[in-house]
Amino acid sequence: MTEPTRPTSGAKPADTIKYRKNGLTRGVTDELAENMKQGWADTERADLAPIPQAAHTARRRAELSAAYPGETLVIPAGNPKVRANDTDYPFRPSSDYVYLTGDQSQDGVLVLAPAAETGHDATGHHATVYLRNRSDRGNGEFWLDNHGELWDGRRNSLTENERLLGLPCRDVRTVLDELRAATGPIRVLRGHDAGVEEVLRDKTDKTTAEQDAERDEEFRVFLSGLRLVKDEFEIAELRFACDATARGFEDVVRVLGTDTETAERLIEGTFFVRARVEGNDVGYGTIAAAGPHATTMHWVRNDGRAKPGELLLLDAGVETNRLYTADVTRTLPINGRFDALQRKIYDAVYAAQEAGIAAVRPGGMFRDFHHAAQRVLAEHLTSWGLFGDLAADKVYELGLHRRFTLAGTGHMLGIDVHDCAHSRTEEHVDGPLKPGMVLTVEPGIYFQEDDLTVPAEYRGIGVRIEDDILVTEDGNENLSAALPRRADDVEAWLADLRA
Repeated sequence: MTEPTRPTSGAKPADTIKYRKNGLTRGVTDELAENMKQGWADTERADLAPIPQAAHTARRRAELSAAYPGETLVIPAGNPKVRANDTDYPFRPSSDYVYLTGDQSQDGVLVLAPAAETGHDATGHHATVYLRNRSDRGNGEFWLDNHGELWDGRRNSLTENERLLGLPCRDVRTVLDELRAATGPIRVLRGHDAGVEEVLRDKTDKTTAEQDAERDEEFRVFLSGLRLVKDEFEIAELRFACDATARGFEDVVRVLGTDTETAERLIEGTFFVRARVEGNDVGYGTIAAAGPHATTMHWVRNDGRAKPGELLLLDAGVETNRLYTADVTRTLPINGRFDALQRKIYDAVYAAQEAGIAAVRPGGMFRDFHHAAQRVLAEHLTSWGLFGDLAADKVYELGLHRRFTLAGTGHMLGIDVHDCAHSRTEEHVDGPLKPGMVLTVEPGIYFQEDDLTVPAEYRGIGVRIEDDILVTEDGNENLSAALPRRADDVEAWLADLRA
């Protein structure tokens, strides 16, 4: 690939451009510099409509504003992260920034300033997004800086972004000075922009630094809690993510060998193609766990092979272009048919998932689906004689079943695969379910290869079934229901796709 330098938040003069130490070019003639300034068409776009979520982001910002009157609120998008030397990981902005703006630009910063301090008559806050402007054609930055637009692609102008986002936009090179000049209390979403945090830290007396850290943590908790109940835009995104994910699972089945081994990385790559074609990316590292690998909860090495006669546990989700992700798991018999023991274990997990999904309803407690599913698993494991003479109730009370079930039965889902992770416990895992919440229900049984407490034939079998469930006004809806779950239906689905 070509020779990039570190990114910059704005234009810089040609004589300040840093060249790669061992790069092949040095310096620019006056004639070339003058030539590059001329002959470029005006590409400003005047016919842009607001992005689909613009009305929703305005409402979300208003809710945030009402919670913190008189305080300046700072939510950065974040900066690129180095992958190796001078190459970066693909950039993904902070979820809270996207939730409040709809923008996905690197280096962006959303600032909600108290309206009275910005010269506006309105109460509440005046929101501004600070973004990278177009590359400067006059000073050569657009082609000399290896993160100018001829290297990384065209950026929107500030005016274009104002039309798209429905927000005032200013050059991000001015944001640090704006924050230095801000008065009154300031809260910042930490962990995304070191430059912003350094400026705010310099404004803070050492005696109040600890207090500010606590306030910022409370701010992060509040932002996370804003996303607990999804609006109609978010639900539509999650529907699409689930539909695209189902098509990705179908793609995998078509490449999965029935009488030959299939590389786990081919399975991973096949799903990735669907994610990139229909969305932005995968929502998390795909788990393509064949045979004994299925007993590892987060098997993402994917360096094994799927062998006929074994099971494939595929846990994968498409992330949409607006960054909402599905999270679905199916455990498939690689040759198309469950054997008797595989089916017994699979049916136990299916029964547990059915119980868990049935417990998802408005007014019920978040933990209800977990307890419902885990009790069913404990009953099956007990009936198989894995706990001696203990009754299932006692096994569940002592938590002994967790040796084989390992994890919780699900989590919130949305713009993050583990959405709302920092929200208040009393509103989340200890709180009631509300219409608009979306969560996964994903019970599993995992018999480790080296577990001498179970019969030898159980060892190395792992089964998980996971679906994405929307809480509705009168119950729930399975957003990923396009993928079959019952053992007979799974076998029929495999046969149809391979016909």
